[in-house]
Amino acid sequence: MQLTLWTYEAPPHVGAMRVAAALEGVHYVLHAPQGDTYADLLFTMIERSAKRPPVSYTTFMARDLGGDTTELFATTLRDTYERFRPQAMLVGATCTAELLQDDPAGLAQSLGLPVPVIPLELSAYQRKENWGAAETLYRLVRAFAGPHAPPPGTRREARAADQPPRCNILGPCSLGFRHRDDVHEVTGLLHRLGVEVNVVAPLGASPADLARLGEADFNIVLYPEIAYQAAQWLERTFGQPTTKTVPIGIGATRAFVTEVAQLAGVDAAPLLDETLSRLPWYARSVDSTYLTGKRVFVFGDATHAIAAARIAADELGFDVVGLGTYSREFARELRAAAAQYGIEPLIADDYLEIEAKVAELHPELVLGTQMERHIAKRLGIPSAVISAPVHVQDFPARYSPQMGFEGANVIFDTFVHPLMMGLEEHLLTMFREDFEFRKQAAAPGDAAVNGTPAPTPPEVDAPPPLQATNPIQAPSWATEAEQELHKIPFFVRGRARRNTERFAQERGVSVITVETLYDAKAYFSR
Repeated sequence: MQLTLWTYEAPPHVGAMRVAAALEGVHYVLHAPQGDTYADLLFTMIERSAKRPPVSYTTFMARDLGGDTTELFATTLRDTYERFRPQAMLVGATCTAELLQDDPAGLAQSLGLPVPVIPLELSAYQRKENWGAAETLYRLVRAFAGPHAPPPGTRREARAADQPPRCNILGPCSLGFRHRDDVHEVTGLLHRLGVEVNVVAPLGASPADLARLGEADFNIVLYPEIAYQAAQWLERTFGQPTTKTVPIGIGATRAFVTEVAQLAGVDAAPLLDETLSRLPWYARSVDSTYLTGKRVFVFGDATHAIAAARIAADELGFDVVGLGTYSREFARELRAAAAQYGIEPLIADDYLEIEAKVAELHPELVLGTQMERHIAKRLGIPSAVISAPVHVQDFPARYSPQMGFEGANVIFDTFVHPLMMGLEEHLLTMFREDFEFRKQAAAPGDAAVNGTPAPTPPEVDAPPPLQATNPIQAPSWATEAEQELHKIPFFVRGRARRNTERFAQERGVSVITVETLYDAKAYFSR
């Protein structure tokens, strides 16, 4: 076991909570000790949900371990049903309670409750959050859609000629990165193609809705980390084909529209002929030359990381120098994506390893989770969040999808604004010695009081030098040299650092001084 300050994924029962909180008419009962009861915090504080999550706990304490914790679970389950009267119940244990081996599934079945009870055994010490969400959705789909499956060897009844094509949208759930807005955007695209949405699951679906999944002609998987397993089962059981394209970015959205049109048997041309995003225009404009060749590091869940790298490279002209994910179940897909950019994939869930890689690569933009945002801030690099895990500020009140044509506009702003603001900050720094910007000058509004000059603001300490990623080979930086380096525009600072370190290594210089920095500048300017 490794103690860590941050974690990319929680235990699998948190994934199950995310699915339960997204559904309607379902309640999740967790066998859990005091201290594992944090569902309200996740959904009402971070996601700002207007209702508390449908999760109840046994909440046993140390003194209960000497008694019958199984009876405590049975009592909690009966009381929960009587209080909430759900249409279905999920039962399971947290990672800590799993050690007791009280068998919540068997206990739930023995009570004979008048609603379906789906047991969840989530391998808390082998799996993590996204797998827990995927496994929970899969079990729910099998439990409610399974009884309506056609007999083996028979085919589902064909859709009537006058009935429009129908699809299911699978994957969006609670605590997802912009999931609600994505569903709205993708549903709009489908309606414009003449495709009806049969069921969206799990977000907003009831057990009765899950029972109707087999009525659709095909399935759209928006988030493979959550819905791929359930979609595979539906394809095997009902013969429903599944989309392969996730519509994040202009190119992927156009490919998605084409793929859906082929599955639905409709014409995609009218929708594809419309100009629905400003990203392509700006990417071709003269102003975009400032963005060309910017070095970008991308990390997140596999779906969003792969999409962000593709947009950065193919639609904005960035240079992808790093690509990674914490989603080990999708390591193969990420390795294939990294190979397209000729870079080594980074598959890890240790934020310190990711931080070391960012420091080594010296990117000019970091696209990642909230952890990479903190890493980039410490290293003085512009950043943007493109993937869960996220914090409260990444659940905006405004409409802010990631998918579809409007999602491409949002992504364009997300990627470009940190670079533009970073340029503005650099210009202020560049001219800070001018009389208007000198450190001794009072800020607007800081007028002298009673003839006494405004106090001089304190000197700001320069950021501490980064630790060398390889202390044996990489030279260290003197404080004065590090301060001088930060006077160089941020968009070429990484290259200046790399060239100076290479210059020093080739000459056996162990500590880079201001003189070394300018010697390297003169050398590479020839």
